[in-house]
Amino acid sequence: MSDRVHILVVDDEKVVREGCRRVLCGQDYDVLTAENGEQAIKILSQDYVDIMLLDLKMPVMSGEEVLEAVRSSHPQIPVIIITGHGTIDTAVECMKKGAYDFITKPFQIDQFLLTIERAVEKRRLEDQARQLQQERQRNLYDLYLEKSRLKAIINCMANGVMVTNRNLEVVLHNPALMRLVEITEEIQNPFPLNKVISDQGFTESLKDIQASEGATRHTITMEMSRGQRCLRAISAPALDPRGHVVGTVTVLEDITPFKQLDQMKSDFVNMVAHELRSPLVSIRQQNSVLLEGLAGPLQPKQEEFLRKGLKKIDGLLDLINDLLDIAKIEAGKALQHQVATDIGEVVKDMVYFMEPRAAECGITLRCECERLKPVLADRKGIEEVLNNLITNAINYSPDGGQVEVSAKDMGEYLEIRVTDTGVGIPPEELPKIFDKFYRIKHPKTRQVMGTGLGLSIVKAIVEAHRGTIEVQSKPNQGTTFRILLPFIEK
Repeated sequence: MSDRVHILVVDDEKVVREGCRRVLCGQDYDVLTAENGEQAIKILSQDYVDIMLLDLKMPVMSGEEVLEAVRSSHPQIPVIIITGHGTIDTAVECMKKGAYDFITKPFQIDQFLLTIERAVEKRRLEDQARQLQQERQRNLYDLYLEKSRLKAIINCMANGVMVTNRNLEVVLHNPALMRLVEITEEIQNPFPLNKVISDQGFTESLKDIQASEGATRHTITMEMSRGQRCLRAISAPALDPRGHVVGTVTVLEDITPFKQLDQMKSDFVNMVAHELRSPLVSIRQQNSVLLEGLAGPLQPKQEEFLRKGLKKIDGLLDLINDLLDIAKIEAGKALQHQVATDIGEVVKDMVYFMEPRAAECGITLRCECERLKPVLADRKGIEEVLNNLITNAINYSPDGGQVEVSAKDMGEYLEIRVTDTGVGIPPEELPKIFDKFYRIKHPKTRQVMGTGLGLSIVKAIVEAHRGTIEVQSKPNQGTTFRILLPFIEK
């Protein structure tokens, strides 16, 4: 790390870029700017950068895509997410994926500079640790003898650090580790791992790392509870000068605030959804009474207004139901009744149910199902998946055409396909279609109502069934969604 810190500000708003430049240059930082993700990636390939400030919502490449690219090519660069109040959830998700911190617009200068200073200090400490590691390529007992040289560094870290040997004895740790595992007594190295962490899953993961060699070496990330805390442990192999695994290095991070934030978000969604749904249902019932003429005859214009209002209420109820579904899925409470299920029967029932709607739109709806082995599934969940996919196939085939739903045996997996001949999806849109609230824009489908949550719900339900979903599409030729679900093991 050079004497002057180089900071790259990536934001599509010029006023934000220039504001950051003025504040940071006044603190003796060197500042580079980019107005989109592609420019940022190009700058990283040409210039030295210590810290990155990254906006989430940008054209060309989203902040999440840039973060993924930076974590892959420049993992040493701390990335600070710039977010508005409406995208804090996404910023939290980015931190789970490796971002260092986030700041919200509009900035408070003191907090903004404090966040930058912490990131600079983190980068400086990591660089110092990396230099020491390069200089000292010795085994773990050499590391124990040299602990005085590392003690100043690891004692300054907020995250817990722990090094174990082949016998799963802790040979190096810092005070933050003892604080995170809620142990107040002083323990001298080396000591058994289970004296501080008795989680069996964690112990097994360290054994797996020690058993790995060559190309099979890997890093393991897992979560565990310790008292009121929720900890995330990232473990990697420790190597001797000959490249042999002689132990493990683990970093523990307290993610309790993020878990609490997730719970607060879910509780808020549930509260708002329930508080809104009751009055909307009441209003819908009253409008239905009026439309049915039970309160007296209506003029044509009055009936038209009521029908339009009813349609808008139905749209709001769909949004509320989708929000509740998302909250249940994220809380792990969506699929409560997974039993042996005949998916072929579910597919046929859903196609039969959707045929009248397809016929109204001039679309031929076909079904092709083989005789299939049972799948461990929640029937209501699979019905919701099929309902979303078939509805989308119909809605995005405005010129008529054909929608085909099939299910067949693929050996260890059951394959479900939903294929249409509609408007298709542009290649640049495909990576985003499962994102929450993301909707495909097409001139022929502007009238299609929706929340942008359907495919996100579909993906979550499929993954909860230990399955996968993928999409293939060509503009103006159609789209195919392909789902793979594992058969019940005998």
